[in-house]
Amino acid sequence: MTAREPAEMAQVAAETGAKKTHRSWDRVLVSSFLAGAYISFGALVAVTVSSGLDPSTWGTLPTLFMGAAFTLGLVLVLIAGSDLATGNMMLVPLGAMRGRLSGADVAKNLTLVLLGNLLGALFVAFFLAVQTKVIGDAGSEGNALLTYERLVTVAEGKTDHTAWETFLRGVGCNWLVCLAVWMSLAATTVSGKILAIFFPIMAFVAMGFDHVVANMFFIPAAIWAGVPDVGWGDALWNWLLAGSGNLVGAVVFVATSYWYLFLKDQPDKAAAAKEPAERA
Repeated sequence: MTAREPAEMAQVAAETGAKKTHRSWDRVLVSSFLAGAYISFGALVAVTVSSGLDPSTWGTLPTLFMGAAFTLGLVLVLIAGSDLATGNMMLVPLGAMRGRLSGADVAKNLTLVLLGNLLGALFVAFFLAVQTKVIGDAGSEGNALLTYERLVTVAEGKTDHTAWETFLRGVGCNWLVCLAVWMSLAATTVSGKILAIFFPIMAFVAMGFDHVVANMFFIPAAIWAGVPDVGWGDALWNWLLAGSGNLVGAVVFVATSYWYLFLKDQPDKAAAAKEPAERA
């Protein structure tokens, strides 16, 4: 089977977004818990593989290695199947633009998915990153100390920017993340989907952009590992700004753009097929 063309991808994306609101709240919560955990696995391996690389020797290569490793998270989300808030920020509003959902449906879904993502991220950060000593603390030795030092660098990079900078980094991040999700819809094989995911995700991490769910792992892990001058106030402020930027990046630059290009003046084929069945 050949790859889907962009117009067909838009139809599939809108239908996928509409379907995401048709499940019970408990299934959505479990699915989003898994997505938060999967993104956190990607974040944890990204910190691990980029630790111990002195920037004075390696320059910016650690961020490239980190980005390449972090792609694991979205691969798990899309191939295994789960609900990630940043992807839903594009898919669910697109379903609403097609008249399949209400604004209340969009708000309810995104709120529930963000909660589940947070719970999954916190679980991995506390139990599988810090409690296992995969990420050590200031008193650790060996690999645990190296991962701690790398986490310090990452956490400081997430909390040392102005509000405007963090917001814009969120916009850039989810523009690329949603393009990864969008392009994965073109592929009809697992290998094709992974290839579509890899480059946009690697790019946003390498450029230091802010992903709200990844930051739900990085900042709490830093707090629990004892990174100085990073607290829960920093976490909440970052999540608010990065999440807002992620929403704008998804809705404005991907969902609205492709709705205008491919769906605005086109009939909803799925809805048209459903109506005769309902009348029958």
